Amino acid sequence: MTTERLIYLPLGGAGEIGMNAYVYGYGAPGKERLILVDIGVAFPDMDSTPGVDLIFADISWLEERRDRLEAVFITHAHEDHVGAIGHLFERLGGPKVYARAFTANIARGKLAEYGIGDNAVTVANAWPDQIKAGPFNISFLPISHSIPESSALVIDSPEGRVIHTGDFKLDTDPVVGDPFDEDLWREVSAPGVRALVCDSTNVFTTYPGRSEVIVGPEITKLVNQSTGMFVATTFASNVARVSTLAHAGQAAGRSICLLGRAMRRMIEASIKTGVLSDFPTVVSPEDAKNIPRENLMLIVTGSQGERRAASASLSRGKHLGIELKEGDTFLFSSKTIPGNEKEVIRIINNFSEIGVDVVDDTSGLYHVSGHANGPDLERMHDIVNPQIVVPMHGEHRHLRQHTKLAEQKRRKGVLAVNGTMVSLSGNAPEVVDYVETGRTYLDGSVQVGALDGVIRDRIRMALNGHVTVTVVLDEQDEPLGDPWCDLMGLPELGRSHAPLRDVLEEDLGQFLNRAGPATLTDDDKIEESLRRIVRQSSQNEIGKKPEVTVVVSRLT
Repeated sequence: MTTERLIYLPLGGAGEIGMNAYVYGYGAPGKERLILVDIGVAFPDMDSTPGVDLIFADISWLEERRDRLEAVFITHAHEDHVGAIGHLFERLGGPKVYARAFTANIARGKLAEYGIGDNAVTVANAWPDQIKAGPFNISFLPISHSIPESSALVIDSPEGRVIHTGDFKLDTDPVVGDPFDEDLWREVSAPGVRALVCDSTNVFTTYPGRSEVIVGPEITKLVNQSTGMFVATTFASNVARVSTLAHAGQAAGRSICLLGRAMRRMIEASIKTGVLSDFPTVVSPEDAKNIPRENLMLIVTGSQGERRAASASLSRGKHLGIELKEGDTFLFSSKTIPGNEKEVIRIINNFSEIGVDVVDDTSGLYHVSGHANGPDLERMHDIVNPQIVVPMHGEHRHLRQHTKLAEQKRRKGVLAVNGTMVSLSGNAPEVVDYVETGRTYLDGSVQVGALDGVIRDRIRMALNGHVTVTVVLDEQDEPLGDPWCDLMGLPELGRSHAPLRDVLEEDLGQFLNRAGPATLTDDDKIEESLRRIVRQSSQNEIGKKPEVTVVVSRLT
């Protein structure tokens, strides 16, 4: 007799930070009814994913089982949790989507870009309201984070209660959004929790997290002390921080101008859904140009050095006609995400050349993290007191350390990276299957699989250059003149001090003039031979083997 089971399967977000996508299922093996928690994106870089726009989790496994997918639940509106909803909605069969009001507003905007109506997303109320989804009953449990209305999910199944924390911190005074309510969490956990699936981002930080409320006075002091124009950047989704910045500028007698589409969209969504009720009046970029510099404060996008964001644009000269000058102040009220350091430093140096004073968060005065630190995770374990701890949302080292943290208190931990299917039934977690996972790239308007070779070929061309060889053969399969080459991304001269194009064309011509009928009548042999000659001759001349495309034309 087949036993039903409760499973957990991360498709993204476990073993990396970004593109979160977590599957839960209950039922007979291979017939489980499924729910998906979050459907986010990761962001590309020029080194490993040149030209890519966004990166998603590979949802092929779930797409093949979409007839068993009951619903999608979104914990909060950060891009790495909701950013892929529009791109992957149809592939998942147009599922029911549930989110709290602020997150639903953001999700609906992303679906609208694909012509999907607002009714695709259902606004969910917070605990104790429950949503029935197949064998599950799900509640949104408020938790503090760096974006409004973040929620953990209380997932009740026939095998017991699972709490999926989403991203969180233990902040009892977060300025905007829900404070952490320890009594409520203890109440929810009192019946017993089979598994706590828990954020691991800051597990290595050894001191307790700090509250958002401590940042406001320091920012206010800095704005009051500054002369010239004051500009600040932070994560657009950190509505509490944007609000703190705006109120600090207002208290200093400055007009507030928001620059960047994401910044405006987040504030508009916050006001529309009632998250913000007292945000200062803002001026348009057109009006800002006519306000004296010492009376103006800009709050701008681009805290991570994004090249097309307002911060980078201002550092290169102007943005929407607004220009920074010597004596102005620029504040990074944010932490630089590992991997973005070069882009951020480039912006800082650009401002330095202009004479702008740049203030970052080295002092720890102007930013606090939105994630729980190591001691906070221990406290969360103690509050919930789960039988099993499943670390998620972190690189492999974070998950491993978090598993150790759980086991130090004699709780059962399991290290489950993307593709690891874990049964949460029974007295201990058990890995029952491995699912092939990977990445899907949004390349322009097309979704490309990681194994399709498109990004690999682009990287190889970027590293080695490209040569196109064209050869024409007449009706007797004889070369009609010499082949010619078009070069891209290669130096003009090689070691012989002759033009590289001339060297390649000479070597190719000599080969064709010596080639016999067996080669000249076979396009595949011609292409293989010419490609090999170009790569070898280029290696001798410039020390690189370029990518080669051979075009064979025959006159008939």
